[in-house]
Amino acid sequence: MAAQLFIVTPASADPEAFAPTLMAVLAAAQVSAILVRRDDRSEADYAKLATAIINVGQGAGCAVLVEEDPALAKRLGADGVHISGGAAAVKAAVKALKPALIVGAGNVQSRHDAMTMGEMDVDYVFFGPLEGATDAAANDLALWWAETFEIPAVLSDPGANPELAQTAAVEFVALSTSLWTAQPATTAAQFATAMEQA
Repeated sequence: MAAQLFIVTPASADPEAFAPTLMAVLAAAQVSAILVRRDDRSEADYAKLATAIINVGQGAGCAVLVEEDPALAKRLGADGVHISGGAAAVKAAVKALKPALIVGAGNVQSRHDAMTMGEMDVDYVFFGPLEGATDAAANDLALWWAETFEIPAVLSDPGANPELAQTAAVEFVALSTSLWTAQPATTAAQFATAMEQA
């Protein structure tokens, strides 16, 4: 089965300017999930951005996740939360949101980290950075996880290109930096085609 697309919004996304770009991406390719990056935004600014993306993403049939804040996910009507703050934060999010909403575990640096998160009833384990360069170690971890466990693996490869997508033996491939730096809709379509052919 082909990997599905999981996209990570740019840290600098502006609610008004980014919405049309996101709509074009979602029209060009089937995307399963969107993670709304918070970066250093205030809660009010982040809520505004997340609300705009929730409206666009859910309208296109995507799950939309916010970062680190289970209460905000519930308040805004998001589909879940992505937690990078370690085991205690993941455990708290699972207690607050499951089974109604999605809880994903990120910032996984080792097999031990991954197995710890996997024991907490998370919906996915996220390997790799949210932006920047490709992390070869994260790729190896994600492939090991996907081959060994049933909980879905998300491989985040910020520097990914469509040719590499054909070799992705994971459930989800997360796109970020390379998606937003050129022509996002065209790039998304190329990834979708490559992953279908894998």
